[in-house]
Amino acid sequence: MKQWVVDEAGDLPLPGGGFTDTRWLSLAALGREDTVLGRFAEAHADALAILAELGGPTPKRGQIWGVWAAEPPSPVLEAAQGTNGWKLTGVKPWCSGANVCTNALVTARVGDRSRLFAVDLTQDWCRPIANTWHAVGMSRSDSGTVRFDGARAVPVGEVGAYIERPGFWHGAIGVAAVWFGSACAVADTLHAAVRSGADAHARAHLGSVAAALGAASSSLTTAAAEIDSDPTDSDGHGRVRARIVRATVESASTTTIDRVGRALGAAPLCANGEHARRVADLTVFLRQSHAERDLAALGEDIAKEDNPW
Repeated sequence: MKQWVVDEAGDLPLPGGGFTDTRWLSLAALGREDTVLGRFAEAHADALAILAELGGPTPKRGQIWGVWAAEPPSPVLEAAQGTNGWKLTGVKPWCSGANVCTNALVTARVGDRSRLFAVDLTQDWCRPIANTWHAVGMSRSDSGTVRFDGARAVPVGEVGAYIERPGFWHGAIGVAAVWFGSACAVADTLHAAVRSGADAHARAHLGSVAAALGAASSSLTTAAAEIDSDPTDSDGHGRVRARIVRATVESASTTTIDRVGRALGAAPLCANGEHARRVADLTVFLRQSHAERDLAALGEDIAKEDNPW
């Protein structure tokens, strides 16, 4: 899997460069192959895009980058600048690939604000904390907690630049592309059953899944074209666009999981290990969405528009 991430994700076109649809199709294909692979590839590709946009250190071939930007109220990771440069101290939760990544882009608190740093994870001052990832779905993503004990770090962009840059919302859609690919893989089980002669109820469920995934695919394609036509988000639509696409793909993925289960019952979940793993992985990965909180934020943005549709 490590080599796949390096080979497949390292050469993806950057968002807004004219081939954004190709980027998302590639991420979707990796997610369809394996949800965890798609998750690692998306993070690695997103890190490279961030480094290019904010002028961070040049990544080297063979490195595997993560983006560790979750910031719950606690615990807190803090950054301090000394005579020997910046150092990070504290713990960081939700670090996908904690034992796999060689490097990571990590957010840390500088006073009361957040700043992004590039960290070489091979140094002794950053170590994954054992037994902090107990997931069944996405178990192989190794998204545990990492402790930093004065780890050397290089700032990437100014304070607040990680979230304020145009590419933040472009990158948010990359996650949805992996959701979409993984949902297609779940739907494949129902498609195969209907082709083998499943009943009318299963065919109706397949029709519903096709409609949902078709809408999700169209939303990704349309968003890619819009980003390529306005890569710097001069029209300020990037946040609304990303939230709409993520909500559309999340809904389609949830519909797919539910419809496939209703159509086929427990059999594929109990007798088909690959399908069971895909459903479990996607169910957990979809919760990277904040559900109604994201929808409420989208509604707040839409309410400010005079003619939103």
